[in-house]
Amino acid sequence: MVQLDNDCFAFGGPMMAVGPALALLAGRVAPVTATETVPLSGALGRVLAADLVAPFSVPPHDNAAVDGYAVFFDDLAADGPTVLPVTARVAAGQWLGRPAVRGEAVRIFTGAPMPAGMDTVFMQEDCRSSDGSTVTLPAGNRRGVNRRLAGEDVREGSVVLTAGRRLRPEDIALAASLGHGTLEVRCRLRVAVFSTGDELRQPGQPLEPGAVYDANRYALIALLTRLGCAVTDLGILPDRFEAIRDALAEAAAGHDALITSGGMSTGEEDHVKPAVEANGRLDFWRLAIKPGRPVALGRVRDAVFVGLPGNPVAVVVTFLRIARPILLRLMGAMDETPRPIPVRAAFAHKKKPGRREFLRGSLARGEDGALCATKYPRDGAGVLSSLVDSEGLIELPEDLAQVEPGMIVDFVPFKEFL
Repeated sequence: MVQLDNDCFAFGGPMMAVGPALALLAGRVAPVTATETVPLSGALGRVLAADLVAPFSVPPHDNAAVDGYAVFFDDLAADGPTVLPVTARVAAGQWLGRPAVRGEAVRIFTGAPMPAGMDTVFMQEDCRSSDGSTVTLPAGNRRGVNRRLAGEDVREGSVVLTAGRRLRPEDIALAASLGHGTLEVRCRLRVAVFSTGDELRQPGQPLEPGAVYDANRYALIALLTRLGCAVTDLGILPDRFEAIRDALAEAAAGHDALITSGGMSTGEEDHVKPAVEANGRLDFWRLAIKPGRPVALGRVRDAVFVGLPGNPVAVVVTFLRIARPILLRLMGAMDETPRPIPVRAAFAHKKKPGRREFLRGSLARGEDGALCATKYPRDGAGVLSSLVDSEGLIELPEDLAQVEPGMIVDFVPFKEFL
């Protein structure tokens, strides 16, 4: 596994800041256009291909919000209880079958359509009815109380789900409430994943001196699967230019994107950069970011190429902050830029100006109840336990050189990347 120098400026030369890099990729990556129709049971996490328009209003009619009695508000006494005859009973899924008549009350249940003309529902707990033939209604109710209006959830003809939305359980429920049994979604993005390095071994194999198990590939497969991609695991590539060049070219023929980890630095055994350039182009390959300076975006024939660093923490961080936006754009998904939480720093930290830095950390309440960020004690890009034992990333901007306790910093919870 390639070990990165602790200083991401070590090799000199120009590096691209994270913001311009993301802007560049937005202009050079176009969504994959293929779509398919899937049942609602298979739509979770998929990207909606077209706006979903409501074919009717929800609810389609005024209905009762509680179990009780429906009445005309104008039939109520102004200064005391009102006694009305109970002339009918309407449950959910039923209709009164006639226009309501002034001076009557209708026993009604939650979700049942309001009788035409009636505008107010009394909760049954507030009413008295000895034999069911009459009901005593208390004074003080407001007109329209406990009545749900037709269309208060969704109006007919309105766009309820926008194309590009990654579908959540509540989105699927809304589609079902409008009678949709299927949805048109973008086809899953086909992504091939490689690791590179002669020192890497498959978990479960014997581990000889000098070798390490390949954690990066499994992290990437899990991250891509969670994102909704169709992932092809193409294993470990040796540190040989020809092998990497040929494997990338072959994989590009059947995938929308290729992702590698390792081999992106400038050492004698780092062959990914020239292998990509032999098959296509690189748009950038060094970012002003820590951890993760050697990050590449380019194209191998018709497939988008993303090259990530070799250290496992750098792989996860650069995937979340760089690769994930690229892949979401390829998927045709709407922007899902994580929303940072401004919190108070409970630590001191020095950083080099000019690069964006991501620290692993967690949140705790200070003595005054304010949220404070604590930094994981070990910063190394190979310390995988720092991700497991942290709640998110503390993002430090390029122009910052020093964090002092009490300073406001941005904290991005890992759950923002789901």
